[in-house]
Amino acid sequence: FSNIYTLNSIVTMVIVLLAAMLFGLYICLIYNKFYRGVVYNRSFAITLVGMSVMTAMVTTAISSNVVISLGMVGALSIVRYRTAVKEPLDLLYLFWSITTGITVGAQMYPLAIVAALIMTLILVGFNMKKTRGSLYIVVVHYRDEEAYDQIRQVMGTMKYRIKSRTVRGNTNEMAMEVYLSNKNMVFVEKLKGIDEVEDVTTIQYDGEYHA
Repeated sequence: FSNIYTLNSIVTMVIVLLAAMLFGLYICLIYNKFYRGVVYNRSFAITLVGMSVMTAMVTTAISSNVVISLGMVGALSIVRYRTAVKEPLDLLYLFWSITTGITVGAQMYPLAIVAALIMTLILVGFNMKKTRGSLYIVVVHYRDEEAYDQIRQVMGTMKYRIKSRTVRGNTNEMAMEVYLSNKNMVFVEKLKGIDEVEDVTTIQYDGEYHA
């Protein structure tokens, strides 16, 4: 073992893996901070940390030994990943984690730091722009078709768009996208006040609103 690895090389490998873990934790914290989906995926956040460390390990191994690099290429070529990535931003975080691991494994720490700062500024900038308003999915169940006109009157000049209407026997279901520039939810109480309305469900949605 001492003939293959010197003390300096062992220290270097430990520093690389610890740096990759710290960068992965930073990416995970950014993911937690700016996540805007419906259900938070904790396993994906852990994957971001592990992916940075594992990629740094592979990069270090490939750069230090030609035989190991050939074995790594052969082993990785037969791996098949079947987990679907549903959110486009998740792909961004995943690719950020992988490229950070490669950069740290190559001991290009300044590049990894600068890239992390730029990515953080991009996410902060777009997040600040997006938080000027909120988008909600409003689902209304009502019994009489006359209630439809009353619902339209309650919505008034608000920015909304009817996504679907479903008829089930005597009960109608209508789903709307409602854009609010503030957190004023008075319209929900007005909808509930309509006699023929059975219930109103509001869900905050992180999609894009097109006026």
